[in-house]
Amino acid sequence: MPRKLLPFILYALLAACFAISAHTSSVSEDPPLRNRHSDALGRDARAVYSSLTAHEWGTFTSVAGKDGSAVEWSPLTGSTDLPGFVEHFRNAGFKLGLRGTGRMETPVLYLYDSREENVSVKVSFSKGIITEWYPRASRVEPAANIFDGTLYQRHTDGSIAWDAVMVSPSLRAEFPRENLDNHYYAARLTASTPLRVRTTAGEQQEKFLFYRGVSTFAVPAAATVTSLGKLMLENRGEEEIPNTILFERRGQRVGYQIGGALQKDTLLDPPELTGSMNDLSKELEGMLVTQGLYQDEAHAMVETWRSSWFEEGSRLLYIVPRTFVDGVLPLTIHPAPAQTVRVFVGRLEIVTPTTEKAVERALNAADSATLKTFGRFLEPILTTMIQRESSLGRAQRFQRALNFYYSSEIAQNRH
Repeated sequence: MPRKLLPFILYALLAACFAISAHTSSVSEDPPLRNRHSDALGRDARAVYSSLTAHEWGTFTSVAGKDGSAVEWSPLTGSTDLPGFVEHFRNAGFKLGLRGTGRMETPVLYLYDSREENVSVKVSFSKGIITEWYPRASRVEPAANIFDGTLYQRHTDGSIAWDAVMVSPSLRAEFPRENLDNHYYAARLTASTPLRVRTTAGEQQEKFLFYRGVSTFAVPAAATVTSLGKLMLENRGEEEIPNTILFERRGQRVGYQIGGALQKDTLLDPPELTGSMNDLSKELEGMLVTQGLYQDEAHAMVETWRSSWFEEGSRLLYIVPRTFVDGVLPLTIHPAPAQTVRVFVGRLEIVTPTTEKAVERALNAADSATLKTFGRFLEPILTTMIQRESSLGRAQRFQRALNFYYSSEIAQNRH
């Protein structure tokens, strides 16, 4: 090789090394920029990198019928338990006739980030609609008028989207407050990053994104009372139910039994009413943390639902399998979080012989105070009692009570 060509070859090699080094350095310093650029060009299918973390909890509430499956009922009857600033589909009173098999209650989505970042969030709801939410959403679909029959006919799945959510660690937020005893505020007692949401009504601030809905989906758990008084639990889904709790309350006495994971089916004895709600709260919080929630999130969830989960009656509380949650309630966040945790508790109300006797005694004594303790579940309880009753006279008496319940709810809604 001619001696004169050596310097040129060395210079060329050095230049190539510097170019490779510069390119590698620029990629490693800003992977989000690289991925955003690649996504924009459509050449890279990888998710956008982000320091964002998303944690969500919520409840699916249903009522077990005669065969143990979730029955159709009106889950939105009774007075609202939400602050006045929460938004409603159409209005707060339209929902009386909206019937379904499952009530999706208070999912709250927490976002965490070490830096200020704009994100967009969309949630779809299989066979259902979104009925309440806060802050104001960019879109809630379907936009057409909804009535009872819509949920049982072919229709577009409900969905809600927030297009302009600013996750802002430095925000000194002033969140809306009214009726300070409302259990809605317990969900704010976490270390989640405050959010600023740009809406058509101006900027709104909150510690989470909140929404609720009603659907006709089939829940994965079923429960029937055997002739010997035991409870037969069935897992009708494809994935193991991670944990189960059988709970019962009669007046001031409570009891619970932890059933553990449910692969297929199991028999449980009724719990002895010698338990403590504080002990049960700790057990529940431990289960929720095991599923991936932070301790303060688990505590916030239990405090939010303490008065509801532990009210009069019998119910199965269970951890809903994650694949079931994702199938019924698909969640999309952009940019994609580094971690997404979703923990939902299934609540299956069980109409036991003890519950039926308590309701019948209250009806015979015109004891409205006792009937009121069963709240919105009085309708499916009476319906189940009618279906099980062999005496025509007793069934007619239960039907009159059910008709009176409907009339009272209609009058209250009109008011």
